[in-house]
Amino acid sequence: MNSRRHFLAGAGLLAAASAVSRVALAALPEPVIQTSADTQPPLVPPDGRPYNPVVTLNGWTAPWRMNNGVKEFHLVAEPVEREFAPGMTARLWGYNGQSPGPTIEVVEGDRVRIFVTNRLPEHTTIHWHGQRLPSGMDGVGGLTQPHIPPGKTFVYEFVARRPGTFMYHPHADEMVQMAMGMMGMWVTHPRGRHPAIERADRDFCILLNAYDIEPGSYTPRVNTMLDFNLWTFNSRVFPGIDTLNVRRNDRVRIRIGNLTMTNHPIHVHGHEFEVTGTDGGPTPKGSRWPEVTTDVAVGQMRQIELVADEEGDWAMHCHKSHHAMNAMGHDVPTMIGVDHRGVIEKIQKLVPEYMLMGERGMADMGEMEMPLPDNTLPMMTGQGPFGALEMGGMFTVMKVRRDQKPGDYSDPGWFSHPAGTVAYEWTGEVPEPARDQPVGGTRPKQGIELEVRKPRRHGAH
Repeated sequence: MNSRRHFLAGAGLLAAASAVSRVALAALPEPVIQTSADTQPPLVPPDGRPYNPVVTLNGWTAPWRMNNGVKEFHLVAEPVEREFAPGMTARLWGYNGQSPGPTIEVVEGDRVRIFVTNRLPEHTTIHWHGQRLPSGMDGVGGLTQPHIPPGKTFVYEFVARRPGTFMYHPHADEMVQMAMGMMGMWVTHPRGRHPAIERADRDFCILLNAYDIEPGSYTPRVNTMLDFNLWTFNSRVFPGIDTLNVRRNDRVRIRIGNLTMTNHPIHVHGHEFEVTGTDGGPTPKGSRWPEVTTDVAVGQMRQIELVADEEGDWAMHCHKSHHAMNAMGHDVPTMIGVDHRGVIEKIQKLVPEYMLMGERGMADMGEMEMPLPDNTLPMMTGQGPFGALEMGGMFTVMKVRRDQKPGDYSDPGWFSHPAGTVAYEWTGEVPEPARDQPVGGTRPKQGIELEVRKPRRHGAH
């Protein structure tokens, strides 16, 4: 839901926030708060220079106020609750009711003024990742500006000098604040035609972020360096991530920013794409080549574009397997190859939820009603038209349909495959597989002979 002054806070935080008086806030643009995790429709610009708006998956675009030719935004840094997927909610920090915060959309050449009110229990700043701006507006606490104390409002003002996709995040107590979910995306649209930027029919924003939230708990462990257990698109995990719904032959642009602690090879099924932009702006057309996977490194942005000319339901996901899963136990032993015959039934009489990896594997988690701690998702979950999808984390689907109307982002449901286009069971005779024949008719020995030579001591003969 949208609300103007809805925020979550403890008693101490309320006392800090009260330092911003109603009189002081009266001159600011009213902060608009979004608490729904649904994908909001594109925000068609009501004033200012025109542009083709983006859609932030499971997110939204911040509205603005025009004030004597300046676009004014108001971001509120505050504790938020974010539903990662139905059945799990996290207590995070974010902006204007959500993590990530709202996407900011402007046009090249716009003068932008952003009011930032701090409703956190500690100081903060905002760094405008990738922007060309005066040093004093860069948002590095202690270096380019004083920190924003709890209860205070600071102002950033600069001109959006070049088109591209950027991010925003704190440069104050980063380890804590980014681990708690404080981040957002920024899109600067080109002013008029640009030789390296084509018009897109669908333009999506996805911010990659990661969390370490113990099963059964609600708050991220902020001291984690690498061993995260929830990998998210816009602080959502599959099956809570919305699908990318497009019309066949649409030109689709997907802007992907990475504010996690590791790289993510993002893979799109069924189509080739080109990387048409980075944090540095649009890539020259002569430097592009077709890909189906692009690696998005830490702190980077990759803008990919494709023509959605193949109808169907096409997966899009991080190709690191554990990043397409939800929270898991890293100490679970691997039992593949262990002979469980005659044992598995006895174990399941004592422990009914016991799973056998390598026979049914973790697929059972997506199909069985397994006991889990409260506020915990299965590692692999989700249902498709043919059964369990066995996915989680950074996974979603691009749905390409010939009858999807322009501007319609609603979910068209599962694809109706034409007859003869679905893989099926073969019931005929199966020939023996051909195997390599030995050269010269002699098969090599089954074992491998090794000659071990011990290193001689210095001076020995």
